[in-house]
Amino acid sequence: MKLEDMIISNVKNMPPSGIRKYFDIINEMNDVISLGVGEPDFVTPWNIREAGIYSLEKGHTHYSSNAGFIELREEISKYLKKKYELEYSPKDEIIVTVGGSEGIDIALRALAGPGDEVIIPEPSFVAYKGCTTFTGATPVIINLRAEDEFKLTPELLEEAITPRTKVVIIPFPNNPTGAIMTREELASIVEVLKDKNIIVISDEIYAELSYGEKHVSIASFPEMKDKTILINGFSKAFAMTGWRLGYVCGHPVLLDAMKKIHQYAIMSSPTTAQYGAIEALRNCDDDVQEMAREYNRRRRVMVNAFRKMGLDCFEPLGAFYVFPCIKSTGMTSDEFCEKLLLAEKVLVVPGNAFGDCGEGFIRACYASSMDQIIEAMKRIERFIHSIKN
Repeated sequence: MKLEDMIISNVKNMPPSGIRKYFDIINEMNDVISLGVGEPDFVTPWNIREAGIYSLEKGHTHYSSNAGFIELREEISKYLKKKYELEYSPKDEIIVTVGGSEGIDIALRALAGPGDEVIIPEPSFVAYKGCTTFTGATPVIINLRAEDEFKLTPELLEEAITPRTKVVIIPFPNNPTGAIMTREELASIVEVLKDKNIIVISDEIYAELSYGEKHVSIASFPEMKDKTILINGFSKAFAMTGWRLGYVCGHPVLLDAMKKIHQYAIMSSPTTAQYGAIEALRNCDDDVQEMAREYNRRRRVMVNAFRKMGLDCFEPLGAFYVFPCIKSTGMTSDEFCEKLLLAEKVLVVPGNAFGDCGEGFIRACYASSMDQIIEAMKRIERFIHSIKN
């Protein structure tokens, strides 16, 4: 028996994440500055950690309900109402998940299967295509364009929709580009979708990290509320990546189906993390705002530095990534990243790791200290001068 033949084709034929090989390389190198990992450099605020520790000291080590503690779901409901004017019932319209990634997975598994199509705008988070493929559905890729600031346009969306379209993923603020969608821009997308039998999965994990424009959810449009599954969580805004806690919101009919998968595959989210998240939502607005201000400062430094080097770089207004174009160097994205890493010990991620249309770009994450960012920019500038000479 060949074990390889026992693996289903949907899994066997899916290539590994294009990001991972670079992390394997830096594990064998010293003094590398990493602008590659999409993770806050901030430690989780102390009062959140204290709430987690206290929950353990009090012996709160048992399962929560499948959907998560009702106290946490109530806080999520209040938070979304206060921040984004979204109304979800804690009772049956919110499920607490193991990170936003589980939310994406169970949403797609509940909605899509063989014969269905899932529209995915790219460049975007690598999990969308993988999770779609694992369901047996077909990913339909929309290639977003730099000239549109990597926003989804109604024309591109209309062109991608077919009678087999079941789901559209709306990934804004965007990883890796930092693009956002304004209310007016989302309104044009709503016009395309409002009368169609298509569900939107709106990944809003970077909602708190928007610069200049307040984040707007497509679920805030009355025509889209019941047709949207909102994905969010605590990893990015609250610097809680290792706590692995997210949540999904949507119509009870959709969430009942997702909860079945969650019940069988996961049972419930980590108890300690849920106690930390309750504290985060109640008392950490100031911490989130302070981290966002610091990201904004780093963002401006990084964008200006890339432009000073002569690289085209549109201004990202969300998340914590910059997505400069490196086509002028004559290198592919992979070549640029590998040579930069070996020559100057700076890790950035090739744009094509986030979809074929990311070729010719790199992703640099500014969730690193300002000192590291400044030093990394000096090294990248030196590398570009060396290849031009």
